[in-house]
Amino acid sequence: MRAPAFFALLLLLAGVAAADVAAAAGDPFLRRTATVSAVEKVGPSVVNITTQTVVQGSPFAPFRGTPGFDRFFRDFFEPRGPSHTSQSLGSGVVIDAQRHVLTNEHVVASADEIQVTLADGRQLAARLVGADPNNDLAVLQIQTEEPVPWTLPGASSDVMVGEPVIAIGNPFGLSNTVTTGVLSAVDRSLRSEERVFHGFLQTDASINPGNSGGPLLNAEGSLIGINTAIYNGAEGIGFAIPIDTAMRVVRELITHGEIAPVWLGFDLQDLDAALAEALGLPERAAGALVARVREGTPAAQADVRRGDLLAAVDGHAVRSAREVYEILERCTPGQELRLSLQRRGERVERSARTVPFPPEALPELGERLLGLRLEPAPGGGFRVAEVDPASGAARIGVAAGDQLLAINGRVLADEGALRRALLDLLGRPRALVVVQRGRGRYHVTIPLGG
Repeated sequence: MRAPAFFALLLLLAGVAAADVAAAAGDPFLRRTATVSAVEKVGPSVVNITTQTVVQGSPFAPFRGTPGFDRFFRDFFEPRGPSHTSQSLGSGVVIDAQRHVLTNEHVVASADEIQVTLADGRQLAARLVGADPNNDLAVLQIQTEEPVPWTLPGASSDVMVGEPVIAIGNPFGLSNTVTTGVLSAVDRSLRSEERVFHGFLQTDASINPGNSGGPLLNAEGSLIGINTAIYNGAEGIGFAIPIDTAMRVVRELITHGEIAPVWLGFDLQDLDAALAEALGLPERAAGALVARVREGTPAAQADVRRGDLLAAVDGHAVRSAREVYEILERCTPGQELRLSLQRRGERVERSARTVPFPPEALPELGERLLGLRLEPAPGGGFRVAEVDPASGAARIGVAAGDQLLAINGRVLADEGALRRALLDLLGRPRALVVVQRGRGRYHVTIPLGG
């Protein structure tokens, strides 16, 4: 090939390449990805949440850190001294035209003031509608008559492991932060410092305190989960609450302000090797043994029987009685649960619908677990009216006339608090109880009954 022709060919190829680059630079499909579209669609409804909490100071602050000191003065002295304000940050997403914001409970826990900052920069006050620590969810309402952007929740029942997901947050009220990844797993269980959570979505998209409470989206921009930063055990592992679970909780919080504790009406006990052998169960049998079914309860109506082995709830394998009670703690009234049972060597499938825990069952629960008959005390808490002499409480010296102030850190302010505290003891071996006798307060550990 002659030189002029060769150079002409090079110029032609260079021109074609330059045209391709120019075309690519102007091609919106190369840059306007599904992530961009999802963020543009949902981003305006993602808010920053700032809370203010007034913390009462103590005159003994210089001595804090001495073993037992904090607990001693907390029990014997009223907090005094200069107060200070603590602040926390998180994200949330507006989910309806009534300006309800869905976020994590831990983002707004104990807040005295709540402010939200919209993506457009508006700063508005918000009030707490209701919170559910068992599901780590809370609902706020923005206090304005102005319209605000909102996102219609999607569904999490059809999510697919491996599909791309997008986590959005608004950590500083300035602009959205976006992380991407894939859905790594579904129905994950994890333990925080205070409780065990079940049924989470797992993703490798970065979830941190800044975007905790914000939305998790699929590639179509549908809201499939609420990010939660309650697990710091490893890098590259994030969790989100499925939106189907979240919306079930939201409806209860908006209607009632709280989630009523539920039950199915059975008592469970752990299965050990000796008990499995006595019942003729297989060597590797696992689950919780049904020790009692009360008449007229959802369990009885579902034909759950004493001696059945509860092996799974909604497909979640059961390894202990406590695990079943933890699942129930996260349920809402009227929720249908699939129960997988082992009965005389056969697998039996049943469905039962949860109902609110009946108030009339509360005294029996206190007597069965603590060995105490309790009655409200005029100054707060509950007075011990009678002690079962065969109970663990009797063995450690709890006596009639004592006053119970708290159980496992939960202050017994009213019957509702007592109900929640007792239900939280189900499946546990012992309880830490604050007892007042005369002017003295004592922390005692009570072994629990069945």
